[in-house]
Amino acid sequence: MMKTFRGSLFARLASIVGVAIFAVAPALAQKPGATVHGHVTNPAGLDQTAGDVKFTTDQSVSYKDAKFGVTTTIDGQGNYKATGVTPGDYFVYFVLGDKILDRLEIKVKAEDTDLTLNDDMSRAEYIKQMTPEQQKSLEEYKKKNAAVNSANQVIAKLNATLKTVRADLTAAAPTKDDVSKDVAMMKEAVGAKPDEGLLWLTYGDTLLAQGRHLADADKKAGKSPSSDDAVNQSYGDAVDAYKKAVALDSAAAKPNAAGLAADYNQLGNALTAQGKTDEAIPAFDSAAKADPTKAGIYYKNAAAVLYNAGQMDAALDAANKAIAADPNEADAYFIKGQALVTKSAPDPKTNKLTAPEGCVEAYNKFLQLAPNDPKVPEVKQVLASLGATIDTSYSKKKH
Repeated sequence: MMKTFRGSLFARLASIVGVAIFAVAPALAQKPGATVHGHVTNPAGLDQTAGDVKFTTDQSVSYKDAKFGVTTTIDGQGNYKATGVTPGDYFVYFVLGDKILDRLEIKVKAEDTDLTLNDDMSRAEYIKQMTPEQQKSLEEYKKKNAAVNSANQVIAKLNATLKTVRADLTAAAPTKDDVSKDVAMMKEAVGAKPDEGLLWLTYGDTLLAQGRHLADADKKAGKSPSSDDAVNQSYGDAVDAYKKAVALDSAAAKPNAAGLAADYNQLGNALTAQGKTDEAIPAFDSAAKADPTKAGIYYKNAAAVLYNAGQMDAALDAANKAIAADPNEADAYFIKGQALVTKSAPDPKTNKLTAPEGCVEAYNKFLQLAPNDPKVPEVKQVLASLGATIDTSYSKKKH
């Protein structure tokens, strides 16, 4: 028969329901006798993840005067295992530090080899021993813990969604595949936790990718994407999502520089897709200022947008900023060369086309940094037309 120990078991409730995980002691050496094992559940219905289990046949003395023949520890999952428990009638104490959590009884017979003794401190009989104050504290803890568990479940689901969506976007990018199911998944995600900037950023990424998919389909069908309401809706919603991410991440107690920069960069990309170059450039600038360590990438993106828009002077300025931030940003040198070559003029004496200062150097630097880039033949052709020497000192990288 098992009995519970009455007394000041809950002198400090927190010591039972809010414990740290202790290191598990080395296993006891094998002794003659039975193995007693079991699971310990605390009053909140959770695993008791620390403490000791002590066996004594001294049933006529108090805990502090008892001699314990076998002692073992409770592991991080609430389990314990005691070996070498010889035949006898035992009090089994479950303790945490100097606090007695519970006491049960067990009889070990000579023929016993393996016994189970679980201790469920969430049982009604145990809870009734507690004072009204202790019971109130326990209920408050259980409610709080339930809320935390619910929140953790939501976060776990959102993390799984992010992982799936990111993989889908990576796979869809090269061929601009349909990602409408990912758009739906992220719409649900931001609805579940609308205060998380990363979710809005990823939602924007799915909308931008879907807009590109629809625009690509229009081009293949000989239609103008700019007149497609579905394309415009996707790009517009993407812009709104990125703006939401910017607002949330900017207002964070400790803003994440890389995350905020990503928000601005993607906002710039979405505005570019809408054809709003004048609005896109400030977004890229903001990305560079938010995370100077990657400013070369963001200024290069701005340079590319300006170059494609035919704004060569502005493209040159952005390319120079990208180069200053990262001297190894190959495409920035290409854009710089392209922007400068438009300013070439024939030499009055030789009538040969002469590029402005810095143009040839920019092209050669591009060749040095990206010898296998698809644009290399074009660059070499331009250099040849200028009568410039192509720098062959760079080592060709293997494909």
